[in-house]
Amino acid sequence: MQHILDAILAGDTASEDFANLEIPDHYTAATVHKDEADMFEGVASRDKDPRKSLHVEDVALPELGPGEALVAVMASAINYNTVWTSIFEPVPTFGFLERYGRLSALTKRHDLPYHIVGSDLSGVVLRTGPGVTKWQPGQEVVAHCLSVELESPDGHNDTMMDPEQRIWGFETNFGGLAHVALVKANQLLPKPAHLTWEEAASPGLVNATAYRQLVSKNGGNMKQGDNVLIWGASGGLGGFATQYALNGGATPICVVSNEEKAQIVRNMGAELVINRSEENWKFWNEDGTKQNPKEWKRLGAKIRELTGGEDIDIVFEHPGRETFGASVFVTRKGGTITTCASTTGYMHEYDNRYLWMNLKRIVSSHFANYREAFEANRLIDQGKIHPTLSRTYKLADVGQAALDVHRNLHQGKVGILSLAPEEGLGVRDEEKRAKHLDKINLFRGI
Repeated sequence: MQHILDAILAGDTASEDFANLEIPDHYTAATVHKDEADMFEGVASRDKDPRKSLHVEDVALPELGPGEALVAVMASAINYNTVWTSIFEPVPTFGFLERYGRLSALTKRHDLPYHIVGSDLSGVVLRTGPGVTKWQPGQEVVAHCLSVELESPDGHNDTMMDPEQRIWGFETNFGGLAHVALVKANQLLPKPAHLTWEEAASPGLVNATAYRQLVSKNGGNMKQGDNVLIWGASGGLGGFATQYALNGGATPICVVSNEEKAQIVRNMGAELVINRSEENWKFWNEDGTKQNPKEWKRLGAKIRELTGGEDIDIVFEHPGRETFGASVFVTRKGGTITTCASTTGYMHEYDNRYLWMNLKRIVSSHFANYREAFEANRLIDQGKIHPTLSRTYKLADVGQAALDVHRNLHQGKVGILSLAPEEGLGVRDEEKRAKHLDKINLFRGI
């Protein structure tokens, strides 16, 4: 891969020269193995260690099909779906690959005894398959993680509704935590020129997810003046939700777990902040079998104290089981709870009286369609929304990076250098970068 990296680092290599570069038939990637899917059997989720299951190894280059592209990956990032894949929860991802493999002779490539993970990337197009017209070798890109076939009418109003909708690098193979990735060409977006490779790679999945969940008509349909309760407001998803609320004229009520995180969201511009370690809510009893409505009321009272007596218009929900009952309770009459992810558990419980009799809505949200991903990336490119990158690891240390996210030891996003030999490379517009440097670096080193 060195000659490919040299061409990228040169910064002025012509498209035809990239097209003529020889691509090795093997490359380095982070994988999990099918024959190890039961390695954590009997181990509590919190004690499962991604360092044991994630392998950085040599893999075969996949065949390039119609409408696809091979991308040299300069940087990637860790998302919760990589954590879930690495601890084989809620199910091993090999079932996804097997089902996708049954779809066609071409998709059979994905059904392998190993799974190359990762749902973010920044890099350079190396090859495009038949039928690709928009992208050429040498173009600097990022990728969103929506993989769709679009052969059914169901997906043509909202591509997330396609019956063959999948998340690349989680429900498909050949993901971004590697030196090369295979993507559909319609996953590609222009790399923001003012960002480094690692900064550009980090927003993808969480930025587009937050955009759909909060801003889009398919999610919260946020408007100016809305009070938005954001759980984990300094985290991977919450850090973008906080930015979208501030950027869109809403009022974020940011819930964080400690004073360091509280200062992060204040630095972002948020004024209404709740430190849950100070409040010490007990939404559930000790054995986790019953919720405590008095604690919901205490949360509601805290919110009104901050907002001058107003309730929540939209709850940005992603913790799931731990917080969902409280989220439904504190939402105003006619308000909306938007939900994804469920990082504290998928089996949500809430008191339906507070939903039903107060005409509240629960809206499920999952990643984003192509248009939403484009809009979210465009806002990054315009410098209106910024990366939340805090730390960066080498690909060889991907297991430790995933462990940090699994144990919630991170802030914002954790990046991975793939081909990029060091941080700070890939900036093409220094003038634009200088205008936004403080915001770009807001999470750095935290």
